[in-house]
Amino acid sequence: MGKLSFPRFVASKLRKFSPRRGVEYTFMFAGLIIIAVFVFMALFASIIAPYDPNKIGVGGLYESPNFKFWMGTDGFGRDILSRIFYGSRTVLLITLLSMALSSLCGVLLGLLSGYVGGKFDTVLSLVMDSLYALPGLILAIALAVMLGQGIIPVTASLTVVYIPIYFRMIRGEVLSLKENLFIEAARAIGAKDKTIIFKYLFPNVIPSLPIVLSLNAADAVLTLAALSFLGLGLPADIPDWGIDLRMGYGELTSKIWWTGTFPGLMIVLLTLGFSLFGEGLTEILNPRLTRR
Repeated sequence: MGKLSFPRFVASKLRKFSPRRGVEYTFMFAGLIIIAVFVFMALFASIIAPYDPNKIGVGGLYESPNFKFWMGTDGFGRDILSRIFYGSRTVLLITLLSMALSSLCGVLLGLLSGYVGGKFDTVLSLVMDSLYALPGLILAIALAVMLGQGIIPVTASLTVVYIPIYFRMIRGEVLSLKENLFIEAARAIGAKDKTIIFKYLFPNVIPSLPIVLSLNAADAVLTLAALSFLGLGLPADIPDWGIDLRMGYGELTSKIWWTGTFPGLMIVLLTLGFSLFGEGLTEILNPRLTRR
């Protein structure tokens, strides 16, 4: 397998676009549009939100959706639409930051472990396999209990949950590549280990990374919502869909449906956006994988 940079790899795939092969592209672009809408909401929340998301008493308690409060108000008289906008900022910040950190750590550790081998690989693989064996939500809950509430602790918890996924993927790719002829040729011309890892191995192991990133991001949105729903995620003064969903859940028996419905809908839509984008990319970049 020759060296192929990731930008060229993606470009070669996208050049094959044809309306007749539209399903995977429809999925990818539909997911991208959904994600873009939420990114817009997050970036411009302070401009488009009609009220302060934490201001109590901007309206009556439990006002149903109307022309003034499009999504109604909650039990504190806070505008739900404003909390949705600011909540998107919180969710995307934690999700994207945890994905960036977990992929960075997982890729680096996977490259080193797969290439170096020996006891280093054995010990690190044992640790990662032990973490991977635990259900993601259970591990996130345990870490959240130990680290406490807040954006940084929750981000750290999610980062630890997803590092083993990237580690295992990259390590497996490195193990299959490091004995290939182009690696042997690099060794023969005197290339240093650092050069082999980052110039020859790294470009060949990352083509599948965006797929895993987008699908893990969808899972991270749900995990974050679950932590907040259980009271283990963020403090109450930070707008968050999971917190609002927890508050709205207790009010369903009183037929106050809007306080929990809209935050829950946002969680579903953002998860769907990341999932569609990831599934579309999977079909485009690795079509044989989905046909097995």
